[in-house]
Amino acid sequence: MSKQRVLIVGGRIENVRKAKEQGYEVVFLQRPELFLAEHAKLVEAALLVDYRDWDILEPLITAAHQVYGFTAAVTTSEAGLEPAARINDLLGLGGVSHEVTLLLRDKLRMRRHLASVAPEITVAAEELDGRESLDRFAAAHGYPFIVKPVDGIASLGLQLVTEEAELDRVWETARGLRGAEHQFASAFPLERFIMEEYVDGPEVSVEAFTFAGRHVIVAITEKLTSDNFVELGHVVPARLAPEPARAIERCVRTFLDAIGLQEGPSHTEVRLSGRGPRVIESHNRPGGDRIRDLVEAAYGFDIERYTVAWASGTLPALESRPPLRQAAATRFLSAEPGTVTAVEGVAEAAERTDVLTVALDVAVGDTVRPLRSSWDRIGQVVAVGPDADAALALCEKTGASVVVRTEVPADAPE
Repeated sequence: MSKQRVLIVGGRIENVRKAKEQGYEVVFLQRPELFLAEHAKLVEAALLVDYRDWDILEPLITAAHQVYGFTAAVTTSEAGLEPAARINDLLGLGGVSHEVTLLLRDKLRMRRHLASVAPEITVAAEELDGRESLDRFAAAHGYPFIVKPVDGIASLGLQLVTEEAELDRVWETARGLRGAEHQFASAFPLERFIMEEYVDGPEVSVEAFTFAGRHVIVAITEKLTSDNFVELGHVVPARLAPEPARAIERCVRTFLDAIGLQEGPSHTEVRLSGRGPRVIESHNRPGGDRIRDLVEAAYGFDIERYTVAWASGTLPALESRPPLRQAAATRFLSAEPGTVTAVEGVAEAAERTDVLTVALDVAVGDTVRPLRSSWDRIGQVVAVGPDADAALALCEKTGASVVVRTEVPADAPE
């Protein structure tokens, strides 16, 4: 072939643009309802199908590969991780295998694996398989502990259990969530749940890129969370002393080695407990919530570009973390639950110096839901500054100037 062709599974249109800029021809695998006219102008071919159905996807990909000869299959989206891994395995393209992807997606599988190979960075965990299992776990490991979906995202369905009196409620909540409808239920159904020891201490995420088994820690991201663990903001670089930062980096390298990640991006959430860092979860993709933009603004490293185009050979491997240019932060916008009646201040907020983004996801007539998961947030501000405190302060000042007014309909249930 005169040119390399990459198969991109889902994700933002920026994925396609960046792959093209690095010299790839792109075959795009996407669900039909998400394919845009702009995609058609950029791609060599489009395969429009629900790529989460492997029975449909396998014969389609096999035939398409005979025509287009993909040299890599990549994704930056959570829903695309397993399909991309299965395609890599099917076609022998290298990259992240389905086995490694499942270890990262299935939190119980990950805990069991770490318990045998790297117990120092994990915590006790068991599957929630009945009301009595809560009693057994509490007796063995005490309170507090966490109950959450085995393969959930966005903090949906996560519960903190602090005492015996809560066990009946926790069990009924988990039962009610099994098979429940939510806006991303088709991609992330809630079926199985895991119980695991609660880890105290501040939470961060570690953004890394792995080159032939060599893990480069690009950034440590500080997380700001609500009492129910929904993420309210992020700061790059995290405000950490040198020794805790080094301990977190050692923990993540140990984890990535234990999982067997050999290539590509990772986004690993860690809590710095009194016993040392403990891995909470990880993903073989760039972090969401615009963390990729914070990393690029702070360090000049475009982790999204590397994800879709590293295999093209047109990008240099990182030897170490790039030098820090500036700090970057994001804060998520909020409003009282109800129907949106007015929005004020967005255009003015976006004009502030050093504000990179003001994104609002609701308009007049839309509904603001109670903040139970990341999907209930209504927008965000991204800003930069000379240090983390300044970037975060600018985000908070800008966010406060955006006003979303709501009212609760008279006939709304109490």
